[in-house]
Amino acid sequence: MSSGKRFPFIPRFGRLVAGIGLSFSLLAGTLAAPQAAQAEGQIRIAEQFGIVYLLLNVVRDQQLIEKHGKADGLEIKVDWRQLSGGAAINDALLSGAIDIAGAGIGPLLTVWDRTHGRQNVKGVASLGNFPYYLLSNNPKVKSIADFTEKDRIAVPAVGVSVQSRFLQYAAAKQWGDKEFNRLDKYSLALPHPDATASLLSGGTELTAHFSNPPFQNQALENPDVHVVLDTYELLGPNSPTVLYATEKFRADNPRTYKAFVAALAEAAEFAQNDKGAAADTYIRVTGAKISREDLLKIIDNEQIQFSVTPTNTYPLADFLHRVGAIKNKPASWQDYFFEDAAIGQGS
Repeated sequence: MSSGKRFPFIPRFGRLVAGIGLSFSLLAGTLAAPQAAQAEGQIRIAEQFGIVYLLLNVVRDQQLIEKHGKADGLEIKVDWRQLSGGAAINDALLSGAIDIAGAGIGPLLTVWDRTHGRQNVKGVASLGNFPYYLLSNNPKVKSIADFTEKDRIAVPAVGVSVQSRFLQYAAAKQWGDKEFNRLDKYSLALPHPDATASLLSGGTELTAHFSNPPFQNQALENPDVHVVLDTYELLGPNSPTVLYATEKFRADNPRTYKAFVAALAEAAEFAQNDKGAAADTYIRVTGAKISREDLLKIIDNEQIQFSVTPTNTYPLADFLHRVGAIKNKPASWQDYFFEDAAIGQGS
């Protein structure tokens, strides 16, 4: 698979920034007029980029929310939106522009802490377990200790996204807790597709990208790109991406919420048990420029598990409290997930 055919390479970094600026201006227009929480029978869901959102692709493709709503005698209108970065997702949730947020565990912990005792944002479910790779096209960078002021590291949202939080966790292990944000000054915010294109083109100041599948796998087909950090080696298998909502939406829309959770559970069973059909769904819904064969190589892997049960999220939560990134200390993962969030035993 030729990476040159897969991405609209942008030779100058300034053009990338201009494109992102336009996206943010459109988002700002959406958030400028906050909307009230929707009544029972409507749900607005925000997702981002990558295979980690495949369960939502299945839910959308098979209209599972509508299916479970009808089984309960409720017609549900589903609105799908795509944003980039935990900061934008959290702003949309708190402004009332969306009902369900799809982002990393890092953004969830940030907004859970921020709304503790007020809107009480909590997790609804995990989207599965996936390793995330920190990649670089700089041959001098073998570990995070090798980054200098000449490097720039792309993450979805600096200091908020789960990739940025993983980078801070790694920095604390390398240099101690007081230096946890040491690499933030080298980080910049870019959506995964644009960051991948920039890393592969090599014509910008970007020399690293904390990625996710399938973008990390596609980037690694280029011999000039290598893995600097693997989150499974950093933390062990974990659920990096989750869904979350406000307490009010859950309380005011119990039947819609129930249908959504049931739809997720059905999607997880479908994706985990039929990787081929899951791959077809991802390509069909997202229009991703990846072959079915290449996609199956990524997801038909024992490291990737499609499950709604959160796994190994607490170490990051404990770390964020320890370094002062969040003020409220959760006693366990159950503090920042709703009590009906998971099927099975989470962590």
